[in-house]
Amino acid sequence: MLQAKIGVIGGSGLYDIPGIENVEEVNVDTPFGKPSDSITVGKLGGVGVAFLPRHGRGHRILPSEIPVRANIYALKSLGVEHIIAVSACGSFKEEFKPGDLLIPDQIIDRTSGRVSSFFGDGIVAHALFAQPFCPELSNLLYETGKEVDASIHQHGTYLVMEGPVFSTRAESLLHKSWEVDVIGMTISPEAKLTREAEICYACIAGVTDYDCWHETDEPIPIDVIIQTLQHNTDTIREIISRAIARISDTRDCDCANALQTAIVTAPEVITPEIKKRLDLIIGKYVK
Repeated sequence: MLQAKIGVIGGSGLYDIPGIENVEEVNVDTPFGKPSDSITVGKLGGVGVAFLPRHGRGHRILPSEIPVRANIYALKSLGVEHIIAVSACGSFKEEFKPGDLLIPDQIIDRTSGRVSSFFGDGIVAHALFAQPFCPELSNLLYETGKEVDASIHQHGTYLVMEGPVFSTRAESLLHKSWEVDVIGMTISPEAKLTREAEICYACIAGVTDYDCWHETDEPIPIDVIIQTLQHNTDTIREIISRAIARISDTRDCDCANALQTAIVTAPEVITPEIKKRLDLIIGKYVK
């Protein structure tokens, strides 16, 4: 099977990456089921890249239905060590305008009912998550965004809501009062699972609207949001194409060893079945 060091998870509006060569469509089975779609593996500027559309081609999977464990496991099985995630979002700040991009550095998770860990069912781990995004990869994306003259912001808190309906105005005003920056539906539990998988993870969040806290404005119709999304997508593709060639082969961040002290279950009680199911995740620590 082809291998790739860099993974790209496309969100709303980003269903492919132009310029990938030597393309092969890979279907991966995982202990957690099938991922959202087949994974496009190829070379971009000579670098191995794996692309996965989060919602499936044709955008057919709800945020709450995304098989996130399967997605991350499948990418790791292909050799992925860095993931660039793309996500559409609404803004709570006047300065984060529709059409702008944000590289967030914090998350508030307001989802419910989503499976957010590879662990459980007989094995326990508690990975550190104070910095939910890889700072090195995030900074690279920000600097690349400035280079292509994107209207891009660094640092910010991304609130993850369950969806699929958008916020009520009361909810939007509440979230704004928390001084978060943007809101979306997808990057958690994605970020949590990539941490457990010891993969560097960063997000390019494309602002499409002001949510609905602007009480003097009518909520923006979905067709206008999609137009803004397409504008963002063109810029994001350029950032990704340039950034991929600059990602280092060596990793000095904490992401690469996130499970080193996280697994608390006594080795002698971890069953062969658990070891087999999670070998890709825990194999370097649990034999």
